[in-house]
Amino acid sequence: MRIEGLSIVIPALHAAATLPGTLAVLAGQDITVADAGSTDGTAAVAAAAGARVVQAPRGRGSQIAAGIEAATGPWLLLLHADTRLAPGWQDAVRIAMRDPVRAWHFRFALDDESPAARRLERAVAWRCRVLGLPYGDQGLLIHRDLLRAAGGMRPLPLMEDVDLVRRLGRARIGAMDVAAMTSAARFRRDGYLRRSARNLTCLALWFVGVSPATIQRIYRGRG
Repeated sequence: MRIEGLSIVIPALHAAATLPGTLAVLAGQDITVADAGSTDGTAAVAAAAGARVVQAPRGRGSQIAAGIEAATGPWLLLLHADTRLAPGWQDAVRIAMRDPVRAWHFRFALDDESPAARRLERAVAWRCRVLGLPYGDQGLLIHRDLLRAAGGMRPLPLMEDVDLVRRLGRARIGAMDVAAMTSAARFRRDGYLRRSARNLTCLALWFVGVSPATIQRIYRGRG
């Protein structure tokens, strides 16, 4: 059943393999997919599922900003193209929408049964609980008024999620106890330790003021 007042914004790039699973869980909702010139049929997949499709410059910040501009609802759910929300997400969102002065994230989960995946999930839970620092792969539910008050979505090539939640601050971030299941393909490909170390390095560089463009090169393994 459609959640009135909610628009879901999904930035996507070459996501034809994972996007169908993400969209299937969201069936019936108002969805905008902000594509950055995918060549694998991502836009066609999104359109076939009934989503609004907009084109945007590559970079999650730019894509999310374009998606937000095209979306119509006062509430926004920012979601990655390889993240599937677990059953019960609609009820959790409806409850969270009673509190528009906070932004809300889901519980991080990986589609991997390995002990390494469970350890990473526990580490992310600690990071969110203690540091108030959820990442974009956990989704972010936020009212437009709160987003506007925090300065909006900046068109950054990456770290747009950290940038936004830091501007919001811990007191304006809440947790929904429903899993957001994200693909572990990148962790399996790169190795959990290596991938996690790279992510932590990027986070540290962000906090000391290194430019997003430089961090992006390191994140992609080009630094």
